[in-house]
Amino acid sequence: MTIEDVKQILPLVITAVERAGILLAQEYVRPDGRRGSGSKADVDAEIEKVLRSELLNILPCDFWGEETGHVLSGHRFCWVVDPNDGTSDFLRGLKGSALSVGLLEAKVPVLGVVHAPVTPEGISDCIAWARGMDHLLRNGLPVRADLSNQQLSKSSRVMVSSSAGKKPQTNAALCAPGGFHPMPSIAYRLARVAAGDGVCGVSLYPVSAHDVVSGHALLIGANGVLVDEHGAQISYTDEAEMHRVSNRCFGGAPSACAELAERDWESVFADDSG
Repeated sequence: MTIEDVKQILPLVITAVERAGILLAQEYVRPDGRRGSGSKADVDAEIEKVLRSELLNILPCDFWGEETGHVLSGHRFCWVVDPNDGTSDFLRGLKGSALSVGLLEAKVPVLGVVHAPVTPEGISDCIAWARGMDHLLRNGLPVRADLSNQQLSKSSRVMVSSSAGKKPQTNAALCAPGGFHPMPSIAYRLARVAAGDGVCGVSLYPVSAHDVVSGHALLIGANGVLVDEHGAQISYTDEAEMHRVSNRCFGGAPSACAELAERDWESVFADDSG
């Protein structure tokens, strides 16, 4: 598949993801409440089954899903899917969880679509990119964000987990001189950074390929990076690494990610005063 081929299937993927996003939006306002508990929602598997069928129809290849398992045959391409990144927050009623679809070619992200059907702003937000494009798409419109030379500054926003709001002093210190912005879904944090809403998206918990491949692709499209807790570039070399990509991750402007990765994020868990 050529660069042009990857670009040409992007509209098909966006359509499939946005259509599946309707299921998530409907579940959010379900009269009898959202089905599921903890980190599992019934709608997650329902969405992934739909996406798995549609994506493999668009491009038959390997598949890595959070809910329906994986097939890794050694094919050059592999779909990587999280049907509802941020399930726990979704079940608690928070807005901003997201459908996340990425495509790996030879273990490198070459396409990403992150779609948050229900957001605090009251809009549906879909951010997408495919290899060969010189811009991202946000809700169908071109977005040109260049993270390559951005620095952590007073005007910067660092996207962190929704729980950060419980410890504002600690998170403010860790993100200084920038401000911190709590939100569900590491995929959507990375997507918003790639689209220009922030300088870095952070996850302090172990992530799998389905959590970050789509966001990683979007960051590549914005000249950004995705690194682990040691500042090393994240990769997807084998099945074990797909299961556990990193213990923590930082995605966005290279300089900001390097600086933030060196900070004492363990203090978030040790300090209960902030």
